[in-house]
Amino acid sequence: MNAVFTILTILIVLASILLIIVVLLQSGKGEGMASNFVAGNQTFGVRQTADILEKVTWGLVAFILALSIISSFTLGTSGADIDVTEQIEAAAEDQQPAFPAEPIEQAAPAQETFPVPED
Repeated sequence: MNAVFTILTILIVLASILLIIVVLLQSGKGEGMASNFVAGNQTFGVRQTADILEKVTWGLVAFILALSIISSFTLGTSGADIDVTEQIEAAAEDQQPAFPAEPIEQAAPAQETFPVPED
C-alpha cells in the first residue's frame, strides 16, 4: 500500500468517528443526547442547532463517500490483470465426486413377516 492510501484511510476513520458523535448528538423523537447540552440549545436555539447538526452529518457522509471513491483509485491496477478462471475451473474439477460407471448391486431388503392373528 502506498502512503496516499494510508492517509485517506486514516481520514475516513476519523470522519466516521466524528459522524458517530454528530449522529448521537442529534435529537430524535425522544429528545436524544442533544437535550443534555442545554447551554448550546439556549445560545443558538433548538431549531438552529438541529439544522447545523444535520448539515454536518450530510457533509461528513459526503466527505466519507468522496474519500472512499478516491482511495479506490489510489490502489492502482496491480491486481486487475490476474485471470482466476482457470484456477476456479481446476478447483471445481477437483471437488466433483466420481460417479460409478455401473449401478451398484444391492440386495433387496428383507421382508418382515408378521403372524396372522387367529379369530
